[in-house]
Amino acid sequence: MEPSPAAGGSETTRLVSPRDRGGAGGSLRLKSLFTEPSEPLPEESKPVEMPFHHCHRDPLPPPGLTPERLHARKQLYAACAVCFVFMAGEVVGGYLAHSLAIMTDAAHLLADVGSMMGSLFSLWLSTRPATRTMTFGWHRSETLGALASVVSLWMVTGILLYLAFVRLLHSDYHIEGGAMLLTASIAVCANLLMAFVLHQAGPPHSHGSRGAEYAPLEEGPEEPLPLGNTSVRAAFVHVLGDLLQSFGVLAASILIYFKPQYKAADPISTFLFSICALGSTAPTLRDVLRILMEGTPRNVGFEPVRDTLLSVPGVRATHELHLWALTLTYHVASAHLAIDSTADPEAVLAEASSRLYSRFGFSSCTLQVEQYQPEMAQCLRCQEPPQA
Repeated sequence: MEPSPAAGGSETTRLVSPRDRGGAGGSLRLKSLFTEPSEPLPEESKPVEMPFHHCHRDPLPPPGLTPERLHARKQLYAACAVCFVFMAGEVVGGYLAHSLAIMTDAAHLLADVGSMMGSLFSLWLSTRPATRTMTFGWHRSETLGALASVVSLWMVTGILLYLAFVRLLHSDYHIEGGAMLLTASIAVCANLLMAFVLHQAGPPHSHGSRGAEYAPLEEGPEEPLPLGNTSVRAAFVHVLGDLLQSFGVLAASILIYFKPQYKAADPISTFLFSICALGSTAPTLRDVLRILMEGTPRNVGFEPVRDTLLSVPGVRATHELHLWALTLTYHVASAHLAIDSTADPEAVLAEASSRLYSRFGFSSCTLQVEQYQPEMAQCLRCQEPPQA
């Protein structure tokens, strides 16, 4: 910094660039540290989406729900409306028939309505953008909604099992066979309708960076699951459990209608088919726990991903390889790539990222490129994790 005389004998501090000291004739080219008040301040540059960037392989996704989730929302809206109407009908029919089995079916439908509304809320919540606290966004709210759906079914089923056990111990109840038969028949039709609505195939999944399923290019794409959305899948499992129970209730109502002395078929059917409903939640619960425990995504193997990275020219070793999922369709990968000293890091990064996106459908990949060191072979932190 050098003082420069200004008007009136005062001094103004000016910044001297070191490169400017060697100019012709030893003159100093001085740059003022301050801008003139009359000069307008430069406008802040706003971030714009570029057609291609060094690390952004895809264009910025549009705001709002994806086509798959829009389809899932329509399915849930339709199924929730059907479920609510027939639930009200079963409550009335079960009350008139004095049937515990009908009331249990209505209670299951009530649990379905609650779980579907929770799923719709989680779908809306998942569209919120990422923040500095929720850096991945709110995608996992879908998984939490599916978990709440399963837990609610378990709670309702536990209460109904208790009531069925009490009825088996005490026979002081009467059942109207005709009302029970009519209500059970309507319940079967309602559950069939809901199962059809929830099982309709959604829009096809891609296998790019937003793809849903693992499908190596060499093997050809797999058929995508018809229920890729976790919330829809959980609701569909709920409906399947209710459908099984509805068939059981229908069989029991036919028996009671023609043989009133066999009224014990009402709590027995409740007991048996409630257990079946609990068992039907196992696949959804397994997927939810796998996601919440940061497990490797379904249909994505550790070894194929590792071998794909090692096949990139210039890569000598990989370590710190992590694979996990935010939802059934949002897969994430991160890894360290140890490369030769002669390899181009930018080329290795681009090729490795491209292979992971195209072959495994990861939604996000974070790769760190570093020079290979012989000591990595003995480093404990650089070793692969053991088999589970």
